[in-house]
Amino acid sequence: MIVITAPTGNIGRQLLSLLLESAPAHGEELRVIVRDPARLPDTVRERVEVVTGSHGDAEVVERGFEGADAVFWLVPPDSSLTPEEAYTGFSRPALKALAAHGVGHVVGVSALGRGTPAADRAGLVTASLALDDLLAGTGAAYRALANPSFFDNLLEEADSIREKGVFTDAVDADRKAPLVAVADIAAVAAGLLLDRSWTGADSVPVLGPEDLSPSDLARIMTEQLGRPVRYERQPLGELSATLVGYGLNEAFVQGIADMKQAKDNGLDAGVARTPESATPTTFEQWCARTLKPAVLR
Repeated sequence: MIVITAPTGNIGRQLLSLLLESAPAHGEELRVIVRDPARLPDTVRERVEVVTGSHGDAEVVERGFEGADAVFWLVPPDSSLTPEEAYTGFSRPALKALAAHGVGHVVGVSALGRGTPAADRAGLVTASLALDDLLAGTGAAYRALANPSFFDNLLEEADSIREKGVFTDAVDADRKAPLVAVADIAAVAAGLLLDRSWTGADSVPVLGPEDLSPSDLARIMTEQLGRPVRYERQPLGELSATLVGYGLNEAFVQGIADMKQAKDNGLDAGVARTPESATPTTFEQWCARTLKPAVLR
């Protein structure tokens, strides 16, 4: 029995699709924990066991983890909370349920940065790494998917790219760093959940095929979209003020700012890419398949 949390999110949705294809051949049953089962396609609901509710709720995870052999754990960050409340606070009921039900394997979505000088002052990343330590202490074998930023975050900029030919971030235009497609993260998670020969606790870097800077992204988007795209660096203070204006918790916004500052200082550069940690989807491929339809709709 594999349990999938956040099955309607960007990663969970793609992971569930992969497992629906592969799990039967491995003799695995699938269970999802979801707030709103109506967000699952009918064809999916027919093939999985559904536990309705939030996976931050003690009663829900008690039901969800009963009889589970493996769990995919993803915290949906709640911007109304502090980073610590959003990550470790949300997960405390699950930590107890994992131990109580003797769940053997857990795969969690985390971040790069462990062991780097900025790891303890990287905002949301620091909170995520602290959660990894707690999950590793439940008695389950644990693998933290250590991810950089996602290609897919650029979908939030689709309107700006379409209307103004501009995307923004807070890092230096020439700062090269790993970037990864969400689909590749889902594929790595599926592999770990289906082949549970691993033991102990460790991180699994998921680094994409190459390091890219915002300037590189602008050049590739220009080529793939057939229209000029440029990068504008947004001051952290301006970004923070905008997010607070949207009603986000000030401590959570500070966590975002600290994360972006740490990334600009090389937070994601602490792990060398290897054939095992590289993933196949290039930014060019992702632009053609995912960004182009969103921008040129």
